[in-house]
Amino acid sequence: MSSKIQKVIARQKTKIEEGEFYEAHQQIRTIANRYVKSSDWTSATDLLTSGASLLLKAGQGGSGADLCNYLIEVYQKADFPQNIENKARLLALLRAFPPNEPAKKKFVAGIVEWSAKSGEFPTGDPELHHVIGTLFAEEGEVYDAEKHLTLGTSDSAGVFSDMEYEWYASDEPSTASHYAARAVFPYLLIGNVRAANKSLLLFTSKLSSLHPGLGVQSISSPSSDIRIYPSLPLLNFLGLLLLAVQRGNSDLFKQLKSHYATHLKETSWDEALQQIGEMYFGIKIPSQSNPMFDMMSSMLMGGNNPFAAKKKEPKTVAAASQQQQQQPPPPPPAPAVD
Repeated sequence: MSSKIQKVIARQKTKIEEGEFYEAHQQIRTIANRYVKSSDWTSATDLLTSGASLLLKAGQGGSGADLCNYLIEVYQKADFPQNIENKARLLALLRAFPPNEPAKKKFVAGIVEWSAKSGEFPTGDPELHHVIGTLFAEEGEVYDAEKHLTLGTSDSAGVFSDMEYEWYASDEPSTASHYAARAVFPYLLIGNVRAANKSLLLFTSKLSSLHPGLGVQSISSPSSDIRIYPSLPLLNFLGLLLLAVQRGNSDLFKQLKSHYATHLKETSWDEALQQIGEMYFGIKIPSQSNPMFDMMSSMLMGGNNPFAAKKKEPKTVAAASQQQQQQPPPPPPAPAVD
């Protein structure tokens, strides 16, 4: 940072400490604009980063966010490359936002847009998605966290699973499968089978550990081990679905849908399962629309997760679930093993 920028920041820091937030914000923006017009990207970046950080730490989320968004404009105008330094600068500012600051979401959208245009991933850099999703999870912004963790790194499945389990813990015990599905289906629909398996394994491991009284039956074979929960049929369905996907066995997929047809009627999984049938088993969807495009667009462009039931189940579903616990259905037959 040049000595000239350091002096500007020192003056604005004093104003902020004295509570003159608006004046400091306007002066930083005006001076930064001069640097932008002269294409002095380094000075503009240093000034906007420092100014935004000072305002955010002072609790001025709106003013700080405005400078953050201006910084994204500088990144795009200067065609900044996607490297460690440029990503770290943005993430440091993101972490400085006051908790649950509404203006943060626009900054997040700008980060993702820049990373999608400047990097190799059309949906944005996975490392950025992972950090963004983790921050949203820590703040309890579940729907936003789900969108970004779906597109994150190999570490994201653990954060995703923990978040869904924590959310599930405040709901009825019989709804475990709905929360597990909120991670499993999005991962499957972007082709990340490994993450889908990891998220379900972590979720069910925590479920078994924290509910030792829950009946579990193990089915083992030379190639796989499956845990069956007699009182949670839809959780069994998810596990067997992943096994069918890994084997590419369309007959097993059809058998599963038929066996669990009654339970599947209680969910909103039909469109996701249609897409999975086409993606992994070659079963064409009898529709002119593209369900995957529609669902992923909804998830990534602001809608809630469309792949699972809402948090609170209707009374009719809850009653059905309670009946399932009182009279557990027999586990499905073990799939054939080669």
